[in-house]
Amino acid sequence: MQIVFDAADPATLAQFWAEVLHYRREDAPPGFDTWPEFLAARGVPESEWNSADAIVDPQGAQPRVFFQRVPEPKAAKNRVHVDLLTGGGSRVPVEEQRTKVATEVKRLVGLGATHVEDREALGVVWAVMRDPEGNEFCA
Repeated sequence: MQIVFDAADPATLAQFWAEVLHYRREDAPPGFDTWPEFLAARGVPESEWNSADAIVDPQGAQPRVFFQRVPEPKAAKNRVHVDLLTGGGSRVPVEEQRTKVATEVKRLVGLGATHVEDREALGVVWAVMRDPEGNEFCA
């Protein structure tokens, strides 16, 4: 299984999400040291080298995340979004959740995310965020 993001700039978005999720960029295929080396060997024009990118969980436990270039910009609210569960949920005291969420929001903004707003409902604290291309997610 993998999760797919449409993107204007797959490489930039892949790097952002790799840092957010503590993932790493996917290695080039066996026999190649880099993706550009692999793509050049396959005759892919350099103008197409940023048409896709992928990140993987270093532990191999979580899904691969794939980024594909699309020509159209994001136009509406996401129908599906990533929720990082930063606060820990309703089993964690609300004040502790607030501290955890605030700490993670600061880190994410430092990586290039935009903080939209903080929310709290039914004993759960979270922040609404946007990645560098405007995709909504929760921290």
